[in-house]
Amino acid sequence: MTFKTLYKGSAALLVATSLFFVSCDEKSGKTASADDTNFSIEFEKYELENGLDIILHQDKSDPIVSVAIQYGVGSNREKAGRTGFAHLFEHMLFQESENVPQDQFFKKIQDAGGTLNGGTWKDGTVYYEIVPSNALEQVLWMESDRMGFFINTVTASAFANQQEVVQNEKRQRVDNNPYGHTNWVLDKNIYPADHPYNWQVIGELEDLQNATVDDVREFYDRFYGPNNATLVVAGDFETEDAKQLIEKYFGEIKKRQEVGKLEPRPVTISETKRLYHEDNFATAPQLNMVWPTVQQYTEDAYALDFLAEILSSGKKAPLYRVLVKDKELTSRTTAYNNSQELAGEFHIIITANDGVDLDEVEAGINEAMALFEKEGVTDRDVERIKAGLETSFYNGISSVLSKSFQLASYNTFTGDPSYIEKDIKNIKKVTKEDVQNAYNKYIKGKPFVLTSFVPKGKVELIAENSEKAEVVEEEITENVEKTVVDEATEIAKTPSSFDRSVEPGTGESPSLNIPTSWNAELSNGMNVYGIEQNEIPTVNFSLVIEGGHLLDDKNKNGVANLMTDIMMEGTANKTPEQLEEEIELLGANINMYTTRESIVVQGNTLTRNFDKTMDLVEEILLEPRWDEEEFARIKTATINGIKRNEANPNVVARNVYNKLLYGEDHIFSLPTSGTEASVSALTIDDLKAFYANNFSPTVSRFHVVGKIDKATVLNTLKDLENGWAAKEVTIPEYPIAEARDKASLYFVDVPNAKQSVINIGYVSLPRTDKDFYPAEVMNYKLGGSFSGNVNLVLREEKGYTYGARTGFSGSKIPGTFTASSSVRTNTTGESVQIFRDQIAKYKEGVSPEDLEFTKNALIKSNARRFETQFSLLGMLQEMSGYDLDPNYIENEESIVRSMTLEQHKELANKYLDESKMAYLIVGDAATQYNQFKDMGFDEVKLLNKEGEEVKLTDVKQ
Repeated sequence: MTFKTLYKGSAALLVATSLFFVSCDEKSGKTASADDTNFSIEFEKYELENGLDIILHQDKSDPIVSVAIQYGVGSNREKAGRTGFAHLFEHMLFQESENVPQDQFFKKIQDAGGTLNGGTWKDGTVYYEIVPSNALEQVLWMESDRMGFFINTVTASAFANQQEVVQNEKRQRVDNNPYGHTNWVLDKNIYPADHPYNWQVIGELEDLQNATVDDVREFYDRFYGPNNATLVVAGDFETEDAKQLIEKYFGEIKKRQEVGKLEPRPVTISETKRLYHEDNFATAPQLNMVWPTVQQYTEDAYALDFLAEILSSGKKAPLYRVLVKDKELTSRTTAYNNSQELAGEFHIIITANDGVDLDEVEAGINEAMALFEKEGVTDRDVERIKAGLETSFYNGISSVLSKSFQLASYNTFTGDPSYIEKDIKNIKKVTKEDVQNAYNKYIKGKPFVLTSFVPKGKVELIAENSEKAEVVEEEITENVEKTVVDEATEIAKTPSSFDRSVEPGTGESPSLNIPTSWNAELSNGMNVYGIEQNEIPTVNFSLVIEGGHLLDDKNKNGVANLMTDIMMEGTANKTPEQLEEEIELLGANINMYTTRESIVVQGNTLTRNFDKTMDLVEEILLEPRWDEEEFARIKTATINGIKRNEANPNVVARNVYNKLLYGEDHIFSLPTSGTEASVSALTIDDLKAFYANNFSPTVSRFHVVGKIDKATVLNTLKDLENGWAAKEVTIPEYPIAEARDKASLYFVDVPNAKQSVINIGYVSLPRTDKDFYPAEVMNYKLGGSFSGNVNLVLREEKGYTYGARTGFSGSKIPGTFTASSSVRTNTTGESVQIFRDQIAKYKEGVSPEDLEFTKNALIKSNARRFETQFSLLGMLQEMSGYDLDPNYIENEESIVRSMTLEQHKELANKYLDESKMAYLIVGDAATQYNQFKDMGFDEVKLLNKEGEEVKLTDVKQ
């Protein structure tokens, strides 16, 4: 997969501090204090003779270990005309190596109870695994095999397959998305043609299609040597054992070509460039203004991070005050500084309200800049931003994987895993003068690149004096199957001092160790659930209020969704600005959101600030402000979001799918956000009525995980207990459409779509059904993991998609069984047929090996289930939501262990019937619709984006 940005020292301030974590003296391995905390951690760094940097960090709090290898190669090492190689090569490394057979990397790690992936961005590539601690040797065996024993397996057929997969990833992430081509236009015009940031990580489609096996071999030899890599092992292991294993598996790998460090290459542009593009998927105009800046870890980069926050984040920000509040041109303002290894850019992104001329947006940005210049930067602005450092610091060390990433990143880019000490000091020492100077140096009066992306046919909305951008869009052509024949059938083996074909054993898996939880019921009827976890001094909590979208009146749809926005806009005693600032000064996060069945308040704070944070939650909950001005803004923002989603194929598919399956009489047939018409008609009195009728502790559950005990939590909740009076709330029940009795093909037209979104399924089981978890177990090998059959065929064998999956989604209400994927447009029909065939075949039963794989993957992965506060919070929410026993995970293990082949087959035949499913396609009807009339469906219908049947004559041919 591609990462636009992953771990950077000074890219987006608080994001960066949540990713980078440890300051230490390399000799002692001890951390210095961060923000006067007492947290400490140990690590050891050393180097193998072949140049591989090794970093070890022990953390025995959970029986798991992570391994991360970062290579000093991203798209910045490519050349024009040969772009996309770093990312394409990342995909190749998951295929096979000399001693790990085809498609076994994912399967073997999952079979051990682990997970794995990789990522490529402009400045690097990383591969990682998280496994139960007994599987460490297996991971080191596999990672060393693809570092030193891989290249002989690169066959023409395997390469051709991954070329297709990567092209599908590009179509899914770029070509089939609103504003997907923006970064391409920006980078082409900011950076000269020979600059490593001129092209995208995903690469040019033409370059991907023209790449050869020889290109891959050359790339491997240049950049994938141990002397261009950092290996980090973090978690539950013994140091001497790990060192011996690392030496055994990596020590004999030969050095490859020396890879020199790239020197920073910041750029300037001589004049402002203004470009536009008519976007096939956009329904609202979007303006980007981007100024070249400077590389990471420089003083100016830190100051520019602060500048972005001050200009755009929060209600006091100049961009917000002018563009959102005063002129009502948009509902959101975004700015960030993107300082990377070689250069940087400062971005302002404004997605305008429907029909807004981008000339007005540009004028508004200029007005906001003038306001910033007039008011300047205050010490309070700077301190407000710094307040979240400590919380972000601890969030960044909550998992062994995040620690692995951060150690690897600092080592790769600075040569020092302990660079966080300097990084945090550099952030802390930023002053208001630094911010002002950075603005004057890089932004004020300086040339920039401006892009106007507007809906097709709305050229009148572009910023004036803009030229048409030369965006290359792929044409839809007929699918031509490629047959690639490999020259040799046997893979040559690279010599080794031992037999690498012998897979290491994993020994005994860690035993299930479910954390102890507690619960209590308050006098007002609210239930409280908690887990004390003392690894870091933070608390994560959530308040779940049952109802959500279920409590929406069908004639006033969207009220529940608006509630979670308006309630964060101040309180009776605090303006929206004051509430926002109080949360920030605590270094806390409080968010509120609506689901189909609940409203959730979720928070994260330092343990010492839990009481003050809960005081604010109580005030938000019990003393809403009902700010009319903010309500008007929220309505506008919601309506514009709905309009934008009308062109998003994935959102269209979700909405139409729910309507088809649940029927028009069910509230789930309507989107949680509401419709443009329903939201437009809502008043603040509708929200007040919803609040008065439906907010009650009797339908609420509070969950808390962190360095805090039961007594402290209950004492902190006393005020909420006494101040929130109980009332009776009835959650309505809706009739679900009659069970399907035929296979129906529904097609929604999105002209010129580069991919087709496929959703196949029907209403199935609620989470509360005794068969629900057994059905999930049954589904695992069909499509519940990367090694699921549908993914292995559609992605790994055919190369039609970036991913395919199947799964059950029940809650207290019957959910769906759904098979889904986004596939290359010209493979739509065949992909649908593959889903049908795979589902039908699955009912014939699985092999003993597949059932054993399922059992291993599901049981052994429980070792990873309890690591972070956030994951424990999810466990509490599931337990309380479905009234599960505190040891319900142990019961699930019993179900998995005892499942037989006969039970598996019985479940498949009971809950999978491809002859009675809805088959929904959202794609290009002109080229793909007609074929389905001859594919044996009981009915074939063309629908609009509202799920209503239309005639073929309405489709543009």
